[in-house]
Amino acid sequence: MNARIESNDHEAGGREARLREEIAAWMDAHLSGEFACLRYRGGPGDEDAFPALRKAWEHELAAGGWTGLGWPVEAGGRGWSVADQVIFHEEYARAGGPGRMGHIGEGLLGPTLIACGNADQRARFLPGILAGTQFWCQGYSEPGAGSDLANVRTRAERLADGAWRIDGQKVWTSLAHDSEWIFVLARSDPQSRGNKGLSFFLVPLDQPGVEIRPIRQMNGGAEFNEVFFDGARAESHDLVGEPGDGWRIAMTLLGFERGISTLGQQMQFIRELDWVIEAATEAGVADDPSIRARIARAWAGLRVMRYNALRMLGAEGASATQDKSALIYKYYWSNWHRELGQLAMDVLGDQANFIDARDAKRSRLQGVFLFSRADTIYAGTNEIQLNIMAERGLGMPKEPRGQA
Repeated sequence: MNARIESNDHEAGGREARLREEIAAWMDAHLSGEFACLRYRGGPGDEDAFPALRKAWEHELAAGGWTGLGWPVEAGGRGWSVADQVIFHEEYARAGGPGRMGHIGEGLLGPTLIACGNADQRARFLPGILAGTQFWCQGYSEPGAGSDLANVRTRAERLADGAWRIDGQKVWTSLAHDSEWIFVLARSDPQSRGNKGLSFFLVPLDQPGVEIRPIRQMNGGAEFNEVFFDGARAESHDLVGEPGDGWRIAMTLLGFERGISTLGQQMQFIRELDWVIEAATEAGVADDPSIRARIARAWAGLRVMRYNALRMLGAEGASATQDKSALIYKYYWSNWHRELGQLAMDVLGDQANFIDARDAKRSRLQGVFLFSRADTIYAGTNEIQLNIMAERGLGMPKEPRGQA
């Protein structure tokens, strides 16, 4: 009994199967030696594992030609189809590929610069992202602007020399302590409100006026941070688009966040469900009708996720934001994952209450439970997701908002 979901490519054979074999063989050969300890590490809840070695792994991937797969050839990428990118993400996850230190740069900022940046910005930043030598973090959320991102209060003031002074605070900034750059959504028009008057800046972290404070989590890790700006500087050529154009650019970037890598995320979920099934068998509860029913629902949920993700991606080259099916994705997977974490604890029974670092399987399942508590909060709470589905998907009236 396991949660494996095979794609039809294995059955169809042909070029797709050969590509899977090529990727799997490369992963087997390279995710070894010094990199062997990275297998299945560095995912959500474990992102502070082996940061230096995972940066070296990014360089290894780049040397093998496995970065920028979906980027256009003229931007330095490989111009792969959606179908081929899906194959890579699935085989990468299947082989135990570690969480990507370069995901924010390669998956989010790079495509955004290709879509919205100028030639100078693409020339300065894309090569380092592709080479796995430049690492980025995201400066969106603030203490008063999480799910309500339009409430950003970090300020950007234009200086006499054309540069910008940045003052404010960002929070939940994943891997900021291991990054060189941060892209920042800031309010450049002090008289503006909501999503008007915002601008999108590329800001170096190693400068006076920037302080990074790690946030310690309940599982002991500190993968995300608070970032404080007190007179930090963004050069004039590091403003993406025009002043006041930040909301459009920020939304463009978020569209890439729900792109093809979601299929790789699902492969991690499959592994976690396999761990739950193994633990249920070892604990002697695999034949319990209620446990079996919950495992079956979890497996069925994975199938729903896969087919909705494929529908969401749509025709080759289509944006993941063009189909309304994309609106349900975050709500669905986050609640599914939270329920899987609870199932893991119920399978472990009393043993779930005891921490023992020597028991790797128990520790993994405890990690799934603890981190999945946050899934329905970050990147838009359940309530925000339901509003998005109602308003953008169903055309219902917007929820009344109070005066700020």
